[in-house]
Amino acid sequence: MTGPRAVLAFVLAASFFTYAFVQRVAPSVIVGELMAEFAVGAAVLGNLAAFYFYGYAPLQIPVGMLMDRFGPRRLMSFAVGVSSIGAVIFAIAPTIEIAYLGRLLVGIGAAFGWVGVLTVATLWFPPTRFAMLTGFAQLFGMIGAIFGQAPLGLAVDAWGWRGTLGALAVFGALLAVAIFVVIADKRAVPAQGPGNFGAGLRGVIRARDAWLATGYGFAMTGTMLAFAGLWAVPWLMQTHGLERGAAALLTSVMFAGWGIGSPVIGYTVDRLGHRVRAARLLSAAMALSLAAILYLPLGLPALTLLMFVNGVCASSMVIAYAHARDHSPANASGAAYGLVNTAVVGSGAVLQPAIGALLDRAWDGGLAAGGARLYSAGAYAQGFSILLAVAVLGALSAWLMREPPPAKTL
Repeated sequence: MTGPRAVLAFVLAASFFTYAFVQRVAPSVIVGELMAEFAVGAAVLGNLAAFYFYGYAPLQIPVGMLMDRFGPRRLMSFAVGVSSIGAVIFAIAPTIEIAYLGRLLVGIGAAFGWVGVLTVATLWFPPTRFAMLTGFAQLFGMIGAIFGQAPLGLAVDAWGWRGTLGALAVFGALLAVAIFVVIADKRAVPAQGPGNFGAGLRGVIRARDAWLATGYGFAMTGTMLAFAGLWAVPWLMQTHGLERGAAALLTSVMFAGWGIGSPVIGYTVDRLGHRVRAARLLSAAMALSLAAILYLPLGLPALTLLMFVNGVCASSMVIAYAHARDHSPANASGAAYGLVNTAVVGSGAVLQPAIGALLDRAWDGGLAAGGARLYSAGAYAQGFSILLAVAVLGALSAWLMREPPPAKTL
């Protein structure tokens, strides 16, 4: 498969990643509806949103091994189908427990998206295009994140949250068919045996800088997933007086910064080197901009600018993958990617409910007209304190990193 079909295969695989990101952030625009529908508080809602990550994060290393053995065609089409079924279950859920199940299935299916698009890029394009394609794949994901904010909010206003999730399920089913028809399987290299894989994984685990890269990826991504991915919209509505559509649109600015920053930062540091210097600068800028967003009395123009800057700086999580690879055994790059990606996607599973629990502790009893809990600016300040702590952890990880040996620098 070469030429136009290869491009179409990559676009479909990247569209799966887009779809996965829409599903990832969808709860952020229906926080009030979900609280009222299931009569729950922020802690339970954060846990509901995080069930996506409970299904997603533990599968990253196994998914990579399955892709090596079976190829992307059947796995990706099946996975999109599972995610669509999860969306249907979530959309019709009569109880919070059934909603948990739907959200878990959505995450299990979505777990194949990122690894799948990288596998398609590896199998059907020359290695010299891999960095560029990785950047474009991240851009596709951010398109999904943006669509999951203001446009999805408009759909919820028009069709209700259950109807909107049902429409997402239909789209996923059509995408599954298209992937099965267009993408072909091709084995690039023989799959690693269990012994070789175990040895490679042990080598990664022993690598100090692989763990620092993992911490860096966790911090840069976790603040984005927990804030922009769930709690930013209700926070903007409550503390800045914005309507849901406007709050979702402003939140999309962070994802736009991430989408633009990912390919630009990845390409620049690969061309110029000095990844560690870049990580130190960008992580410090991310922490400072986050502190300003959360705790300074900003007008909308300044807030918009800082949210964009924060998204750009947080997109430097792409550095974590290359840094972990360069400090791991030469035959263990897949294990290094798996370690980092487990922390990256697992960050949402940890931070989304953690913020919810802190919000519930600081709740003063306020309720919206529909019965959803309202949290004061002070409650949000307490809840978001964990984000700033994690951002500082990311900056500390960057300052402890060491540049890779010159021979390994791309």
